[in-house]
Amino acid sequence: MRKKEKLILVVFLGIQLLFLSQIKHFAEFVEQFYSNGLYVLISKLMRYAFGWLPFSIGDIFYTLAGIYLIRWFIINRKRIIKDTINWLIDIAATLSIAYFAFHMLWAFNYYRQPLNESLDLNADYTTTQLVTFTKALIKKSNSLHLTLTENDTVKVEMPYTKFEILAKVKDGYQTLSNKYTHLTYQPKSIKKSLYSLPLTYMGFSGYLNPFTNEAQVNGLISTYKFPTTACHEAAHQLGYAAENEANFIGSLAAIHNDDLYFKYSGYTFALRYCLAEIFKRDPELYDTIIVSVNPGILKNYQEVQDFWMSYKNPIEPIFEKTFDSFLKANNQSAGMKSYSYVVALLVNYYEHQAL
Repeated sequence: MRKKEKLILVVFLGIQLLFLSQIKHFAEFVEQFYSNGLYVLISKLMRYAFGWLPFSIGDIFYTLAGIYLIRWFIINRKRIIKDTINWLIDIAATLSIAYFAFHMLWAFNYYRQPLNESLDLNADYTTTQLVTFTKALIKKSNSLHLTLTENDTVKVEMPYTKFEILAKVKDGYQTLSNKYTHLTYQPKSIKKSLYSLPLTYMGFSGYLNPFTNEAQVNGLISTYKFPTTACHEAAHQLGYAAENEANFIGSLAAIHNDDLYFKYSGYTFALRYCLAEIFKRDPELYDTIIVSVNPGILKNYQEVQDFWMSYKNPIEPIFEKTFDSFLKANNQSAGMKSYSYVVALLVNYYEHQAL
């Protein structure tokens, strides 16, 4: 690539940054023409292209890109010192191309309408609403737990392999699509990540590769968490970039699955968020409510916590801080704190619907 072309790409990077600073003011436009228009076509084409493969093309792509980057630095190490300006131009030009692809293929979804607006839901709730909903969730979760274990002190063990769980993800979305046609998940492209161990040390359960539209699930996490995590990543594929919105839709997809183990995972996933929110608002009230949760459910929660604690390491907070900054840079002003917004969506969604 000639220097003139590289400089054009550098200027284009600046134009992209300026454009993104303004597009957040046109959420309805993004919702209509990108998220429910162009992106629907792009995502389906990508899933048709790569979804049938049993391994992650995206992970292989990242591996090759990493090898190329290391090789490029080694070859150009002397040039970096002697010709720093042109080296920086090369870097900026490459970033410009990657940044454009990132947004065109997926990330414009960060600028779509908030889900509560498109579903006509309130974005806030009272403590009374929260407690009422949480008690209903506890009743439903306890009932499912007893159906699956016949013993309120025993944790639920998934009878499926993780590949079998991934195959069932589409079923819950199929049921949801009867009410919300835009949640049809076909074709599917969801796989265990080749980088599950590094993901675990970084504290991540999964991710969506925006360049191949493959949903990646951490293959080391508990099978109890696998249904909701897989449904969460599928929600990202359907264009819901915000973590809180993907959590909400993922929980609904698990709950609407005919499989009772998926339902259990979905309901207890929602319950954990609600319990955490009650604890933030009123710790004493939390103490009176938590005793009504079956001990076996709490053991499933503990199972998840023990897993992450076993991989606790000094670099994990760095990755969490980096991801928090990434969210804030992509129109998620609350960063990782925005995860709690899923409670508002759940409370208001089920305000007039039976669990």
